[in-house]
Amino acid sequence: MELKKKNFTSKERGFTLVEILITIAITGIVSATIFTAFQSQQKSYVAQEDVAVMQQNLRAGMDMMVREIRMAGYDPTSDANAGIVSGISNSIAFTIDETGDGDIDDSNEYITYSLYTSDNIQKLGRKSTATANNQPVSENIDALEFFYKLVDESQTLTPSDTTLIRSIRITLLARGDRADQKFVNTHIYTTPGGQNWGPYNDNFRRRLLTTTVKCRNLGL
Repeated sequence: MELKKKNFTSKERGFTLVEILITIAITGIVSATIFTAFQSQQKSYVAQEDVAVMQQNLRAGMDMMVREIRMAGYDPTSDANAGIVSGISNSIAFTIDETGDGDIDDSNEYITYSLYTSDNIQKLGRKSTATANNQPVSENIDALEFFYKLVDESQTLTPSDTTLIRSIRITLLARGDRADQKFVNTHIYTTPGGQNWGPYNDNFRRRLLTTTVKCRNLGL
């Protein structure tokens, strides 16, 4: 008996070279799209984080100044002669009889706020009776303005008589910590006192914050 040979040829087919190349191309396009989206979201997140830190830093410095300047001239015994010692557009010094003992010789009773530079970073600094050198309050502060309102309702950056001061508008300009090479800051920041800060033409974002402080212990 003659045995017939069976054909064991498989009907399954593999991928052709063209199909493989098309698959690689599609995979590359999808991967590039995903990477581009991720990179964009990452840059957006970094920028938002930088702005959030900057605003927090700005508000922390402003809140501390407001709280202490509001107490300028606090003198419960009327013997300490507390008040604003000096005031110019970018610096203020004032006294407080915090302990109520009739003098301003104790810690934190003679306070000065101004800008200073340390480690190549400009900062909002605070000096007091206890600390002769500036202590950092906020970092990356580009500019500071004190705009004084006097008893006759006039306003000035340079009061000739500090006893006439009744309120102060404080303006701070903060800068982000990170440069963004795809961002150029060409903005001009105008203060209540009429100063123009900028344009800086650099890659840093900035925020301007202004607050009015009523000095409730002055002119009593």
